[in-house]
This record gives sequence, structure tokens and C-alpha cells, in this order.
Amino acid sequence: MKEDFYEILGVDKGASAAEIKKAYRKKAIEFHPDKNPGDEKAEEMFKKAAEAYEILSDPQKRQQYDQFGHQAFQGGGFGGGGGMNMDDIFSQFGDIFGGAFGGGGFGGFGGFGGGQRRRKGSDLRIRVSLTLEEIAAGVEKKIKVKRKKMAQGTTFTTCSTCNGTGQVTRIQNTILGRMQTATTCPTCGGVGQIVDKKPANADAQGMIATEETVSIKIPAGVEDGMQLKVSGKGNDAPGNGIPGDLLVAITEKPHELLQREGDNLHYDLYISFSEAALGTSKEIETVSGKVRIKIESGVQSGKILRLRSKGIPNLNGYGKGDLLVHVNVWTPRTLSKEQKEFFERMSADEHFQPKPEKEDKSFFEKVKDMFS
Repeated sequence: MKEDFYEILGVDKGASAAEIKKAYRKKAIEFHPDKNPGDEKAEEMFKKAAEAYEILSDPQKRQQYDQFGHQAFQGGGFGGGGGMNMDDIFSQFGDIFGGAFGGGGFGGFGGFGGGQRRRKGSDLRIRVSLTLEEIAAGVEKKIKVKRKKMAQGTTFTTCSTCNGTGQVTRIQNTILGRMQTATTCPTCGGVGQIVDKKPANADAQGMIATEETVSIKIPAGVEDGMQLKVSGKGNDAPGNGIPGDLLVAITEKPHELLQREGDNLHYDLYISFSEAALGTSKEIETVSGKVRIKIESGVQSGKILRLRSKGIPNLNGYGKGDLLVHVNVWTPRTLSKEQKEFFERMSADEHFQPKPEKEDKSFFEKVKDMFS
């Protein structure tokens, strides 16, 4: 089981954004590869801290994590930082380190000394619509994605403006003396390289538009509005950069008969007067197929029958929700002469007089039980 992100950073669940950032910086400096050369355990801790920070520093991802745990970011390449490498971490969170490793860079680790950084490609966003049955079972979708990739034959040369460092240094005279500032190179955008040669069909950055089929494994239990991530399936980045990510927004298609409420499902079952009085059996729809249920004689309208574990699987693996069947006794709007005579005769019969018992709960009690 994966470690809790809050525990990795050593903060409480109610920690503020500033506290989370401070805790991550402390962990990152403690386990930084420059400080622990050749220490695989320290490198693993460094990556875990980055993974935790990527989720907890983003309000939307943090909310999903608090609600669904690690399951919100798992399944066929989804993840917070589970697939992150050192380049990912330095590219996304390099500014967190400040000057902890000298000169505004990363102390020379992985070629990042002197401020040069690897650019990350832009993310792509798609929307995937799922039926309730697909959500209940989990599904693998093959989606065609248009993304920019580096064209074959594209070559790069060292940026002459920054000499490959990715930064330009300026010295200014101030009332406090001469001050040196370093900013991102305006020519190469901090990459340290510019396009030297490229094919005729490539754009100014050496990219071409391609269409690729991406396989997306969506875990059971996802909800409408949830966003999942496929690492490395966004647009490529110029030079020796790293690809962006594919962000997948989940849309839940309305079901004709079932209504979802969290992990539970609701089904409205209509029966006749005679079926309510005599009892019957009915075939009803579930997300895993049809089932037959027994209706006892004398059932009252508003009765709720609970079918255990016939709902939606919990995203965190805590079993399945239930299917709540709401029994509605249908009152006929038109009656024949014989039917009217029958009910007129029965109107004074003691068996037709309402006599609610303790187990016949009121509407408000049923609503309270449903949400408890």
C-alpha cells in the first residue's frame, strides 16, 4: 500500500499551502541527489516527496486525494508523481529549492547546473464519456489524440545568447553597489538550445502534428467531473525536453433507469394496487444485469428495499455501494363501472382503512434513514 502523502511530507491534513511548500522544500533539500550521491534510498525519498507535493500543492488534486485517496490517480499510467523522474521534478518544482544548491541551479545534478532547465511540453485535455455500467466495472478506452511530436531530422545547436546555460546575467549599478541578476534567456526560453535544422513540414520549434491512439485504463468507481492523468502523452517539448501529460476529464452519461448518489444507486419501481395487496416478484435493472426481487404482500408505497453491494465500487477499494429500490404503488386514474363499484364497497371495509404501524415510517424518517 502506498504511503500517505501527508505523512511523507510530515504535515497534518489541515496544513496550509505555505506549510506544505515549506515541508516539501525541507524534504527535498534533505534527500537531494547532490547531497546524497549514489544513495538510492535517498533518491527514492526525494521522488516520493515530489509526488506528494505535486498532488497536495494543487487544490483540485488535493481535494480528489482527500476524497478518494491514491485510487483517484491510479490506473494505466494515471498518477500524481508515480511516473516522475528527476527531470520531471526539476522541471516542475525547481524554483522551490531557491539557492539551496548554489547559483540558482541544482548543483550540477543531471546537467542542470548554471540554471539550465529542461522544458516540459504542454499538456493536452480530453473528455471521456462513460456509461454507468462502464463506471461500475472499470474500462479501457482507446482514444485518438492529436499531439505535437518532434520531427525526425530536427537538430539543435547551443543558444548563442546564453551559451547553453539557459540564463542571461546582468550587472546593474545601484545605490547599494553593483548587483548581479540572472533571468531566463529570452532567445531559447531557458532550454539552452535553439533549432538548427528541421524538415520543411515542421513548425518553428521542429514539431509536427500527429495523431496517436492512446490506451486509457479507467478504474471502477470514478465520478463525473474527476480528472485523471496519463503521463507523457501530451505535446513534446523542444530540444531535450520532456513530454507534457494527457489530462482526462470524466463525464458520466445519464442512465435511463438508475440514479447515482455516491456509491449507491436508486431505482424507482412502480407496482399496481393488486400487486401491492397480493405480493409479486419483479425483474429490475442493475449495473451488472437484471435481477428478480420479491415484493411481500401488503407492501406500502414509499417502501425502500436495499440490495446490498449492487451499487458502484468504491474508488478506494472499500467494497461496493447498495441499490435502493423505491416502491411506488400506482393509483389508476380511470376506473370502469365495475371497478368503481368494487372500491365503493371496500371503502368502509376495515382492511382498507389506513392503520400505520411503528415499522411504517414517515417520509421524513425514510429520508433520514436513506442518508444515514
